[in-house]
Amino acid sequence: MSKDVLNEAISTVLDSRLSFCKFLSANDSGATGGHQSGILVSKSAKEIMFVEPLTTAPIMKRNVQIHWMDGTVTDSVFTYYSSKNELRITRFGKGFTLLTPDRTGSLFILTLQDEDYYQGFLVDTEFEIEQFLDTFDISPVETNSLIKVHHDFPALEETKAIDDFIETLNGDFPSSKEMAFAAQSIQNKIYNHVELVVENPDQKILDWTNMEYVLFRTIEQVRFGPVVASGFEDMDSFVELANKVLNRRKSRAGKSLEHHLEALFDGNHLMYSSQAITEGNKKPDFIFPSSEAYHNFEFPTEKIISLAAKTTCKDRWRQILNEADRLKDGTKYLCTLQQGISPAQMDEMESEKVVLVVPRPLIKTYPKDRQERIWTLKHFIDYVKEIED
Repeated sequence: MSKDVLNEAISTVLDSRLSFCKFLSANDSGATGGHQSGILVSKSAKEIMFVEPLTTAPIMKRNVQIHWMDGTVTDSVFTYYSSKNELRITRFGKGFTLLTPDRTGSLFILTLQDEDYYQGFLVDTEFEIEQFLDTFDISPVETNSLIKVHHDFPALEETKAIDDFIETLNGDFPSSKEMAFAAQSIQNKIYNHVELVVENPDQKILDWTNMEYVLFRTIEQVRFGPVVASGFEDMDSFVELANKVLNRRKSRAGKSLEHHLEALFDGNHLMYSSQAITEGNKKPDFIFPSSEAYHNFEFPTEKIISLAAKTTCKDRWRQILNEADRLKDGTKYLCTLQQGISPAQMDEMESEKVVLVVPRPLIKTYPKDRQERIWTLKHFIDYVKEIED
């Protein structure tokens, strides 16, 4: 996908009446080879498909034209199956090349422009997916819903807690570590489920991630809202600020997952070293039980574990293969918030002894016949505890 097409997708969303995005699951892309067809759409996004209420009739249909990013136009159907309580987009026609198994994990974008005029886009690379999500302040776990160009204010308690935190800031922006810690503290205080750090770390990391996005958006609005509202003297000034905002978003997102994992590991009393140097410039995100154990060749290799953390890993997972020479022939673990990876990529990961560690609620987006290969966060944490005991 070219940068021009990405920009067109962003522009189209901004100009649309309604827009929707989701990561394509294995069922959506046809990777499972099942009898189900089409793209499953959350009922929360029903408004973009049907104006009238959903009926109790077995099947409810609406014929539409979707204009795709490559110039293709499909005579598609919006379908509601009352027996399954499912909304699907079906009928893309023979020879439609945009929806194939290797698109599993790609970001699908649908926009309503006028009456029955729709536009569709697929974003494939991690960089472009992150740029699109960052543009609309969407967390990777907030997809499969309508895109809100202007987000609602958070709950009153969240607003107060966030405002209180912002008042403590002296500089421009807090560090990524301070941001993650603040998000954890606010979420824990308001929703009071600290015990989930041990009992359900899979849900806790998603809760913290969402809270951090809300916090970051609010700080951005406080810092840059007045500047944007007052306008710009020239295009260069606008581009300079836009680049500054987007670069900060990318930088924060890259470290966010690591910081939240550190908090989970601390809460579960695991021993680990983060960003430890193994050999040369190699620096895996986490080594269990410690960097010292890794470099002590009297310490059993089978009791050393390496974990990489990547918010998305559709393309970048191969980077972890050579992060620790001592473990090159063993299992490598990769924690991610990626929603969906193609069967071929999962098979390649298995051949390279890479085990995905994914929060339990996101595992359903992966090919069904390969989901048993994926570890939940709780499974991984319990495994490390067992090894360290």
